[in-house]
Amino acid sequence: MTRRRAVLGAVVVAVLAGLVWWLRGDHGPPHYTGFVEGEERVVRSEVTGRVLEVAFAEGASVPARAVVARLDDADIRSRIDTKREELDVLEADIGRQEEQVALLEKTLERDVSARRAEVREAEATADVSRRSFAREQQLVARGASTAQLLDDARARRDQAASALERARELLARAEADQGQIGVARRQADVLREKREQARAELGELEVTRAKFEIRSPDVPTVVQTQFLWPGELAQPGTAIVAVLDPRDKYVQVYVPVAEVARFRVGGRVEIVLDSEPGRRVPGEISFVADQANFTPEKIETRSDRMGQVYRAKVRILQDVEHFQPGTEGDVYLRG
Repeated sequence: MTRRRAVLGAVVVAVLAGLVWWLRGDHGPPHYTGFVEGEERVVRSEVTGRVLEVAFAEGASVPARAVVARLDDADIRSRIDTKREELDVLEADIGRQEEQVALLEKTLERDVSARRAEVREAEATADVSRRSFAREQQLVARGASTAQLLDDARARRDQAASALERARELLARAEADQGQIGVARRQADVLREKREQARAELGELEVTRAKFEIRSPDVPTVVQTQFLWPGELAQPGTAIVAVLDPRDKYVQVYVPVAEVARFRVGGRVEIVLDSEPGRRVPGEISFVADQANFTPEKIETRSDRMGQVYRAKVRILQDVEHFQPGTEGDVYLRG
């Protein structure tokens, strides 16, 4: 009797142990445990400057393209002012040079025209005086004129020739002076080139000046971490704040090797948070690693806590704002 009771008791204990083991086991639909995460973006400085202001504290909502921090830009503003003054001087110099070119063109062209007219008049006078001298020579030879008249004609001929030579010299000098127009034009072109270079340099300075206002990404975000405070020095590449897009979150899970074949990018899943048991939110598999690794100690799947796994991301498709980073939950495959 005692032996039968002992056997019966052992059977009962075994059954109870088996029941407890079954209850503690994971016998539901295949699912994977992970944590809610987000794509954190670190906003960094591109220039060197002392931090004057950080506009958003940790946890604050940040509009798209908002100024999250301002750096001291006194030096770059001074350089911009100097460059603008240089541009103003160049603009004035170009204006004066263009006026000089216009004046030279007007004056020298008029002078050349006048000298050409003088040459034509001197050529006509010289031609008349030559013919007159030739006639006087013929008349003297026939005894119809006097030596005095011949000498007078010779003097007029020589005087007209000298006048013609002088007129031609003045015309050549006037035409040579026209080269000043080309020089003046080249000087104006040099000034214009300097102006374009100064404009380009000013544009570069203004682009750099804009970087002293450090802006958030093109989408609304929330500040997760502040790395720098007013008074501290920022260098190129220095992190200012880390932000998170509240509408772009995912659950990172680790899928056992034996089950990765059915865990494909684009597949639909359902997500259940530990903080809201029973409520399922749709999700989509957005990433599966192409190489296996070992399961981290802090994250373990219920079906297989040992061995190699593939890291995967499940994008949350609904009520994203309610999923807080760090919250643990389960991902269930559909179908």
